[in-house]
This record gives sequence, structure tokens and C-alpha cells, in this order.
Amino acid sequence: MRTLPILLALAVCVVPAAAQDRVVDTHVHLHNGEASIREYEAQLKAAGRSVSVFGAMWFGGPNQALAGNPGQIRANNDAMIALAAKHKGMLAIATVHPYDGDGAIAEVERVALRGVKLLKIHPHTQKFDAADPRVLALVRRAGEVGLIVLMDNASIVPADNEKLFNLALQAPKTRFIFAHMGGLQFRFWNILALARTAENLFADNVYFDISATVLLAADSPIEAEFVWTIRNVGVDKVLLASDFPQISLPATLTAFEKLDLTDAERVKIRGGNARKLLGLD
Repeated sequence: MRTLPILLALAVCVVPAAAQDRVVDTHVHLHNGEASIREYEAQLKAAGRSVSVFGAMWFGGPNQALAGNPGQIRANNDAMIALAAKHKGMLAIATVHPYDGDGAIAEVERVALRGVKLLKIHPHTQKFDAADPRVLALVRRAGEVGLIVLMDNASIVPADNEKLFNLALQAPKTRFIFAHMGGLQFRFWNILALARTAENLFADNVYFDISATVLLAADSPIEAEFVWTIRNVGVDKVLLASDFPQISLPATLTAFEKLDLTDAERVKIRGGNARKLLGLD
């Protein structure tokens, strides 16, 4: 009879851990609205995979959020909010263009009031300089109203890592997710291990998604350095993401599972960190 209490105790320990290992994908582009959601879900079903939450934005690829079109940006943000209300597990990711100035800030405030948690801006495709004062003003206000700022960090624009690092230093109350963790320049971000030792310098407000870059790193000569960087920036600060439709979530998961990480680290990166950051549990 003593066996049953032991088994029940083990079950209590195991269930919470399993519940935490739910995949969260924080980087999905819906180029074709609801049709893109169906395509995303079909890829998962065909691969026998699942996702519990995905963050989705409307811009990227053929759809750009360029300066001077605040009406279009607002309408498309509203479309994402409507889709999120309709599709269980979807989080709307809004966007603005920093060069729209006060109009961009007003839109940030508006979408925050509508429950949006994430704001995506992209220096390369939206053609802005991350070091521009208008960008700093925007991300500071985003942080004040509770938005997490997702920014492209594939190192395809000059001084990408350096500019984003300094932006995070200047906006310590804003939480950032830097997508792609620097691309093939990911080694730069090991500097965070030292930044944390400098008094009153770094607010530890930077997270990374490893979309795309993880496919290049897995089973490659740079894999050990990539994992080393994940640990230096902090396993608690790293998120799984796909960058759909350019890359599928099943392909991302396959690459991620090749990395030499512990089971506890995998659980955090697959979804635990994102759930905590986004307040999902």
C-alpha cells in the first residue's frame, strides 16, 4: 500500500514540469492574415508538433510598415488584435514607425490600452537608424506603458549589435527582445556577462530570440560557441522563435533539439521564459 502514495507524490512533481514545457513562438509573420495562420498550423500538424502560444505580426516580407502611413499601420494593428481575439493562443504584435514621431507614440499608447503586449520594429526593413533619438523616445514610452519591444538583430545593418546595446542602456525601464541574437555576430552579446558586473550600467532588460540563427548553429563548428553565448547572456533571457514563414517552427524545433543543452535549459527556452516574460501563467 505504500507504493500508491509514492506514485502520487511523483505525479505531483512531474505534472508541473511537463506543463511548463509548452512551446511558445514569439516571432510569426502573417503576410496573408488568417490564411497564414492556417499555413502555420498545417506545418505543425504535418510534423506532429504543437505550439501553445504564438506571437504574430502583420508586417515583414511583402508588407512593410514604412513612415508616413500611420492610418495603414493603425488599421493593420487592429486586424492583428481582431485575429488574436478569434484564434486561441495567438498574441497580437503591433508595430509603428519611429519616424512618425508623436503619431507613433500615440499608437503605442493606443495598442497598449487594447491589451497588446509586444511591439515589433525593424531597422532594416523599416529603414530607420536604431541610434536616432526618435527611436529612443519611442521605446522609452513603450516601456512606460508596459510594451515589450521586439527588434530585429540579425546584424544585417551596420553596427547593429552596438546600437541595440546602447539603446537598451538608455532605456533601462523598457524590456527588449532582440531577434536572432545577433545572427552570425552573436559573439558580441557575450559582453553582457561583463556588463552585469559594472555598477549601475546594465538594467538586465534584454532578452533574445534565437530564430534563424539556431539553424545555422546546430550541428556546426560554431555550435559550442552558440551554446556558450546562450549561457553568457543568461538561459533565462533566451526565447524560442521561428520567424515563420521564412522558417517553420518544426524546423526550428529540430535544430534547437540538437543543441547541447540540459533538459532544464530546454524547458525554459522552449516556452518557460516567454510565459514568464509575457505574464501568461
